Amino acid sequence: SSGNKYFLTWVAAIRRGAGPLSLPVMLMMDYKFRSMVLDAESRLQEYLASHPGLRAEYERNFKLRDDPRVTRIGRFLRHTSLDELPQLFNVLKGEMSLVGPRPLLDRELDRYGEGMLLYRQVRPGITGLWQTSGRSETTFAERASLDVWYVKNWSLWYDIVILLRTVKVVFWREGAY
Repeated sequence: SSGNKYFLTWVAAIRRGAGPLSLPVMLMMDYKFRSMVLDAESRLQEYLASHPGLRAEYERNFKLRDDPRVTRIGRFLRHTSLDELPQLFNVLKGEMSLVGPRPLLDRELDRYGEGMLLYRQVRPGITGLWQTSGRSETTFAERASLDVWYVKNWSLWYDIVILLRTVKVVFWREGAY
């Protein structure tokens, strides 16, 4: 990630391209409040090397329940979902929607498999089906499956339902870590 000490920018997110099925992977600055220490990636490798039992958790979920890289303020931002608020800039720029599949990092692209073709047809969202269906309690494979299901079954009505469920999930802090 790059950015200053307050914002985290993930640059390997997918956004919508020009053609209907040949949508390219495009770089997008995904704005979020920084919730981790500045050298998070190098610390992750050191941490996983010294805690081999947690490597399986990370490889399965691409996150750790008690991630030591998350700062005290970052933990609060994540539990309240305030770290996502700057993504409204992405929505205003037309790079993201309020509702849609999650933005992907470079290292996650291959894990979507054939679902990537469907994923490329829509803009990523600030919230989505997986965020209201267990959030961090889901595995990466479950999140990818929920994203693909969302794209296949998209409707404006379902987006409204997801937005309402998001309010509940954020208010009760369900599955946030």
